[in-house]
Amino acid sequence: MAGLRREPTARQMRLGTELRRLREKAGLSGREAAALLGVSSGQISQIEFAQTGVSEKRLRSMAANYSCSDEKLIAALVQVATDRTRGWWEDYREQLPTPFLDLAELEHNAAFRWDVDLLHVSGLLQTEDYARALFSTRIPELPHAERELRVQHRMQRRVVLDGATPTPYQAVIHEAALRIRVGGRATSRAQLAHILEFSEADHITVRVIPFTLERFDDTGSAMIYAGGDIPELDTVVRDAPHGTVFIDSEAQLCVFRTLFRRVEASSLDPEQTRDLIHNLAKEL
Repeated sequence: MAGLRREPTARQMRLGTELRRLREKAGLSGREAAALLGVSSGQISQIEFAQTGVSEKRLRSMAANYSCSDEKLIAALVQVATDRTRGWWEDYREQLPTPFLDLAELEHNAAFRWDVDLLHVSGLLQTEDYARALFSTRIPELPHAERELRVQHRMQRRVVLDGATPTPYQAVIHEAALRIRVGGRATSRAQLAHILEFSEADHITVRVIPFTLERFDDTGSAMIYAGGDIPELDTVVRDAPHGTVFIDSEAQLCVFRTLFRRVEASSLDPEQTRDLIHNLAKEL
């Protein structure tokens, strides 16, 4: 038997969580599920906590014993379970914090992506100098090598926008984020030009929430919404005082879908957005 995983990825943990939810929905304890499958309760626990993988055959057997007839969900879970892709982000393992790698993997597998940012430009839209200036503000200060590694990683993440099969992307950014001069005048001007260039792509939509807006539905803080192969596997990513949080409960996902639509409705349309950004660039 293969050894247990030392540090499961967020994607592997999500698979285990979904299998646990199916079991609990069926009203089965771990011991009862194990008896039905002819395995030990410890094996069920290891699968649900992503300490070990699960084959397609066993996953389908679990779904059948849990009375799950949702073929789209089962197929999506099989895809996660059998995916052996070694993404570019693995080159950063043990060099950068795990959430950096988990976010890159989430983006790689996302069917679509929505961002809301209030104080900084969305990470996928940042220039190298802008990202470097942001990482330079960390307290305590990052060592030069680690800072550059983070900048490099952030730039590589852009492959989901400008690669061979780009991900449909929407970014809603508050005007405050565009006016804050991160890295100085030249860096800010280049950043605005970069956003304008990306906003011309067919698969990218950029909207700005202007200061002149009389009514603004605040999300509370920045958020990333990554669409899964099916809505049940969507994920929201938010920064919290204790680190990056991946949110995947259906009730919370429903709240964030509604929040995004409200913020989107409160923003300028893409053409008005480009006009505003052009005017901001002229002011610099």
